[in-house]
Amino acid sequence: MLWRAALAAYGIRAEVRGADRAFQVVAYGDDAVRLARLYLLFGPPLLKGRDDRLKNHKLAEAVELGAKGALNIRWEGPRRTEGGLVAADLIISEGDIEVKYNVYLRDKVELQFNSTDRGRVELAALLLRLAGVDAEVERVGSGGVWQVRATTDKLAAGRKELRDAIADIVREALAKKDWVDAGRAKRWLEKLEGGITLREGWPKYNVRLTRSGALEVRYTSTNPGNIEREAQRLRDMGLDEGRHFTMKMPEGGEAGYVSILKEGLAYAAWLSIRGSEGQRELAAGFVEYILQRAGEEGEDVRKKALEVVERGREVGSLRLEGFEGRVEVDGRIYVVKVTGWGAEIENQDDNKLLKLKITAEVGRVEGEHTIVDRVVREYTITFGRYGKDNAAVGYAVARADAPDGREADAERLSALIKALTGREPRVRRMKNGEIVIKCTREHLEGFMRYAELAKAIAEWLEETGRR
Repeated sequence: MLWRAALAAYGIRAEVRGADRAFQVVAYGDDAVRLARLYLLFGPPLLKGRDDRLKNHKLAEAVELGAKGALNIRWEGPRRTEGGLVAADLIISEGDIEVKYNVYLRDKVELQFNSTDRGRVELAALLLRLAGVDAEVERVGSGGVWQVRATTDKLAAGRKELRDAIADIVREALAKKDWVDAGRAKRWLEKLEGGITLREGWPKYNVRLTRSGALEVRYTSTNPGNIEREAQRLRDMGLDEGRHFTMKMPEGGEAGYVSILKEGLAYAAWLSIRGSEGQRELAAGFVEYILQRAGEEGEDVRKKALEVVERGREVGSLRLEGFEGRVEVDGRIYVVKVTGWGAEIENQDDNKLLKLKITAEVGRVEGEHTIVDRVVREYTITFGRYGKDNAAVGYAVARADAPDGREADAERLSALIKALTGREPRVRRMKNGEIVIKCTREHLEGFMRYAELAKAIAEWLEETGRR
């Protein structure tokens, strides 16, 4: 009853329930939203805990829901400072909670809030996050001043009300003679009006190519809660830490990160089509956002990200049953028809091997339609992990007792692999007369498109991948 009275003091109607030895105080609907708003001031560890067992994500969602309907955003200015800068005030309020930020128009739009009261700065950062801006609290220099700041791109990721307010400041300054550069102001307005820099609800992930040409997708933050929030969102999507993404919590003032592995982005693309109902929606939004960010970083980055996504979407999308294909190998046309298949994982010494067994009829085409030298046999391609980089490599050996000998068998096997994966394998002729066909990770990913092989390949990749 005391809890009920305390909540009533804040205008929240609550119901008291009794059950055996326990009692509950329950708020519904608009009263629940009003209760959530109290956490803007008194957010407990349940909202910020690093340990996911203690964190109440439903409560965090309720706070965000309450803020969406309650935040008020307005602005004052712009004005010239004594130093000649163009500045304005942006005020975000929720009920009787109000924070006034400084907005500066320089080479970029920059929003700041500074104070020696860290709690006040944390509140300013919280209101910004509720307005859709990825905001962090930082210490300024060696003094006792704390700061939260956000520049053009982060502001352009915010809610429409925030973007509109800042765009109005820019337009007002643009109307003043010689206050801001017209070309620069136009670029700011394009971002603020479009809100295209970041997808709503997602913080800024950096998407780039490393020096080796690999795709890197990473979110960094000095706030442990933000790192845990992103990691949890990925878990909710269906991604596994270690297998699909890695994370590091901030330590010693240095930023932590959540890094999406290539397998993680590909799996998210697969989940966007074949996951559960909740997974599909979350994964599709994430994949679309990463492709958007990649496109903003340049055509090369976009193509690489799209390649990973398309490969993920293709996993399990095809079937070996009823497969027929036509390919060219060494200037000759072959017709391939798959009639059987299998995949198994074997332990051999210190290496765990994946054996793909495919039975197929392979015939050579003469003229326009005549198929000759049809041969049906089971082909085995054995994949293992090799070298310092733990590369996935597959090998098959042409059989001397096959019709027309090793050379013909090697060519038929090459035709089968190319027909199924789209890539011709490398053929190595040894001094002892053996012919070895070599497949790479790209061939394995090609085989993974087939539903009959996808599960075994994914299992082998997970069991043999380095953590």
